[in-house]
Parts: sequence; structure tokens; C-alpha cells
Amino acid sequence: MALVPIQPETTPAPHGRFREDKHFAAGKVAVFQYATVAVFLFLVSGFWELQVQNEDLYNERAEKNRIKSVPILAPRGKILDRDGRVIVDNKSSFSLLLSRENLKEEHLKPIAEGLNIDYDELAARLRRFRNRPKYEPIVIKEALTPAELAFVESHREAFPEMEIIEEQRRLYPTSGLAAHLIGYVGEVSETELNSLEFTRFDPGDIVGKFGLERQYNDTLMGVDGQRRVIVDSRGNQRQLFSMKEAIPGKNLQLTIDLDLQVVAELAMENRRGAVVALDPRNGEILAMVSRPAFDPNRFAGRIRPSDWREIMDNPYRPMLNRAIQAQLAPGSTFKPIMALAGLETGTIDESFAVSCGGGATFYGRYFKCHEKKGHGRVSLNRAIAQSCDVYFYNVGNKLGIDNIAKYAEGLGLGRPTGVDLPSEAGGVVPSSQWKLRNFREKWYAGETISVAIGQGALTVTPLQLAAATGGIAAGGVVARPHLVKEQRKFEPARKMTVDFMNVNRVIDGMSAVVNGGGTGVRARIPGIEVAGKTGTAQLASNDFLKSQKSHTMKDNAWFVGFAPKQSPEIVVVALFENGEHGNLAAPIVRDVIKAYLDKKARREMPDQMLSQVILR
Repeated sequence: MALVPIQPETTPAPHGRFREDKHFAAGKVAVFQYATVAVFLFLVSGFWELQVQNEDLYNERAEKNRIKSVPILAPRGKILDRDGRVIVDNKSSFSLLLSRENLKEEHLKPIAEGLNIDYDELAARLRRFRNRPKYEPIVIKEALTPAELAFVESHREAFPEMEIIEEQRRLYPTSGLAAHLIGYVGEVSETELNSLEFTRFDPGDIVGKFGLERQYNDTLMGVDGQRRVIVDSRGNQRQLFSMKEAIPGKNLQLTIDLDLQVVAELAMENRRGAVVALDPRNGEILAMVSRPAFDPNRFAGRIRPSDWREIMDNPYRPMLNRAIQAQLAPGSTFKPIMALAGLETGTIDESFAVSCGGGATFYGRYFKCHEKKGHGRVSLNRAIAQSCDVYFYNVGNKLGIDNIAKYAEGLGLGRPTGVDLPSEAGGVVPSSQWKLRNFREKWYAGETISVAIGQGALTVTPLQLAAATGGIAAGGVVARPHLVKEQRKFEPARKMTVDFMNVNRVIDGMSAVVNGGGTGVRARIPGIEVAGKTGTAQLASNDFLKSQKSHTMKDNAWFVGFAPKQSPEIVVVALFENGEHGNLAAPIVRDVIKAYLDKKARREMPDQMLSQVILR
């Protein structure tokens, strides 16, 4: 029996199944083709962007991968005195830049430790620059010490982001000499960058922040250069690529006489106050002192927070430029202005006299004279010489506040002088309109009595008082004070039409203050007729002062003087805060005037000797 093999069952596939497999394969092929085309188009567009559309941009980026730019900082211009002697110079130092293009976060702590930088301050500084382009390096340490320079040199391989640059750092006089008028430089702050004055600067820029450094920042600043070097993959320099030299800033020549400045500084040693000396003929400021002072060298770059706190916590406010910002009652130094106003308006003449018995009553109130026993019968000359309050109470009462204001403002009080320094104060000259405008009240006649002796609402700055006194000495021409030598023709800030006879009467009284047994005999210089006026200004009422023991509430002492009496060449004002008596400020003025005249005599001596030789 033959075996028949059993055939396996086969089920023929439906006709539609083959069709589905074919379509599925075709779909995959189509997807692959589209993907290939998309990738191709993406690559083509990328090459187009790189080589055609943004060729310059990407060439520049590629270039920066091998070329490093290092700034060459322009030195600021020097500041010179009137004779060309250097007051502010520059000294060479080294600063450390940090390149952020190849900066590694883990390097920050060892860099901070090696350079004695607070890590948190360093991190905060980097955050401040986070919106700046990465290729811009930032300065993280200035004035590197030899040890810090050695650290950088020995870690160049480990920390390639570090770069040393040489810069000219500001070198200011020691002991705060002329600190307030010179000012200082520092890194521009975030607040300043948001102001119109500093819009063209970038974070990290060093700019003038105070005094002349700020006022003439555009003149003193130069234009930074740039050094471009080729570097390897580690950032090490291999070759100089290009060099753009820095353009130094322009020098600034001042009207200040360094010899007079030093004398005035020494005269104010261990005192608080200010001294201003100027030439009344043209407004050139010969000396300007404010004490207490500060050391500008602390600010040259970035001041340490501890140093800043020490200055800000000082109750005597060393950052205040008292010469142009201290607005204080002038006391009796205002009396020459009162005398001129009385004479010019015809309210008084030189023979007008009053009887001083130590005080007088006006509008139901008794006003004392500084001389308790009284001065007896006094007229104009002796009233100025002895500074009789009762005399000027009567003059003020006859004049009225608005006439007083007219002549005070005519001599430049009550507004900034226009000196070329930032933040000058304007002082206050009260009037009936002033009180109505500021307090919505009428002016009472009794208020005029205090103003007549330089008290009450009246305030001036030392510079204003110097300019106004110079205006009297120059016959009503008030020169505009300035600190920088100018070539243009002199133009007065203000000019009053006054009778020269009246001016001479006032000057005669001021001469008697010093040379006629008046209150300012300590300002006398043998052989030179100095004219001047003492002033003692109260800071509070007598009753209040009796209840206080603080020396900071003692009267301010003023003295203003000029010489020679005829055709004066120099006016000096001294403010001695809490000095109590104006005669104690007189020697300060005397010393500065004498220094000026002695120097002038030395300069003229060779010509005189030469003329004598020729005559022989």
C-alpha cells in the first residue's frame, strides 16, 4: 500500500494584501526622499547664510576666534597751575582684564583668591556686564601689586582669560590739597549711565566724578587705542596683528597759584571752613580751599566700600565744597553792601550818625549790639570800622528789605556766580517777593533789622562774598569767577552804575577796619594798606546757645579783605566755622594776601635791579 504524502495547506493571499505592501514601501521611499531634500535645502540655506548673506558677520566671528583685542587706555590730561606747575599727574600702573569669551566659571574663585578680590564682588561685577558683548573684556583689578603681577604671570596657562594692561592712573596731591576744586575720577555708575550727561559711556569707563575732573571731563579724557594680537587655541599671544595708538587727553591750565593755595591750606589746618582768593579785575580764582578735605587718591579708579563709608559717616561732611556750597549767614561782612545801598539811594550820607548804647528797640523788640557798652555817637566810617550793629539796624530800617535786596543782587548775591565747577549753590537774598513766593506770607518790617547785619534769612557762599566784595572794590564791576585760564576777552558777570565817591567812602571805612583801630587789626600788613571787614554770624538764638554745650553751635567767624586799597589785585574771604569771632579769621586772609604780594615783589625785583644797573 503506497503512502501518499500529505501536502501542507496553502491559503492564497488575497489580491489586496500585495497592493498594501507595495503602497507602504512606496510611502517610506517618499518620506526618505522628502527628508533628504529638506536636509539638503537646510544645508544649502546654511551655506548661503554663511558665505553670501552674512559673510562679513561670520568672517568677523571667525576672526575673533584667533584675534584678541586688548584696549590701550588713553591717559587723562594733566592739571597745571597758572605758572605751568603740575598739580595732578598720572603714574604708570597695571590692571587686570578678564576675557569673558573663554571664561570658565570654575576659574573665578581661584582668580579672586590669588588677586585678593572678594568673590561676591567679582561675581556682582560680572553680572553688571552680562548685557555687554562677550568679546568686551572687563577690568577686575587695578594697580596690581608685584605679588599680584607674579600670580598672573605664573597662572597664564591655567587661567588664559586673564590679561594684564598698562594704564596711567591718576596721581593727586597728598593731604587733600585742592581736593574740592580738582575733584576725582572713578568708574561710571549705573545711575550715571542713565543720565543724559553720561549716555555715551559704557560700564567700566573711568570718568570725572567731582570738581574740575567732572566739569572738564571731555577736555581731559583722551581716546582709547586698541592692540589686536593673534592667539593660539589656549588664548596665548603669538603675534601682533594691528595697533591703534591712544590719543592722550588735553592738559588743563588753571588760574590757581599753587604757592597761594599751599599758604591758604596751611592757614586752615585743623579748622573747618573755606578760603577763596580771586583777582577782582578778571575773576581769576587764585586759591580755593575747603576743610575738612578728603584724599582723591582713594577714588582714583574704584573706591573701597570701607573708605566710602568712612567718608560718608564723617559728621563734618568732608565731601562738601564749602567754598561754593556752604550757604551761611555772612554776619557783619554784609555791612559794606548795606553802606553802599544806603549811600546810593540817598537814605544816608557819610555824616549820618546814630547813638549806640549797646542796643536799640524796633517794632517792640530789643536788638543788641555786639558791644554791650555801646559805641556812643557813630557815623559811617566809624560804624564800619567798629562794626556797630545799632548803626546798621537804623540803616536797614530806613532802606527797607527790597532796596537791600536790589543792591545785594546787583553785586551777585542770591544766585550762583557761574564759576566753572559743578553743583554751585545760589544762597538766599530775602525780599518781599521772595517771602511771598516761598512762604505765601508778607514781609514784616521787623525782619529787616536782622538782615541789615547779615543775619536772618540772608545766606551766601564764600565765593559769592569774595565776588561781591571784589565788585565793590572795582567800582561796581563784578567779575565772573573762573578756575581755568581763558584767552577770550574778559566780560563782567554783572555791572552796577554807582557813584565812585560813595564807593570810596565804603572802602575808606573798610580800610579803617584794619588800619584805623577797627575790628580787623590782625589783618594788617606793614607797608600795605589792606581793606577788610570782620563778620561774626550766629547759628542760633542766644537763649538756645546758652542751653547747648556743643562747640559746633559756636558763631561762625568771617573775614573779607583786599589789597592794595587803591586798584586792588586780590580779594580773600575766609570762613572759620565755629571760630566765634571774625577777628580770628583775619590772620588767614592776611597770610594769603601777604604771600601774593611777596611773590609779586620777588618777580618784579630782577627788572628793578636791571633798571638800576642801566641808570648807573
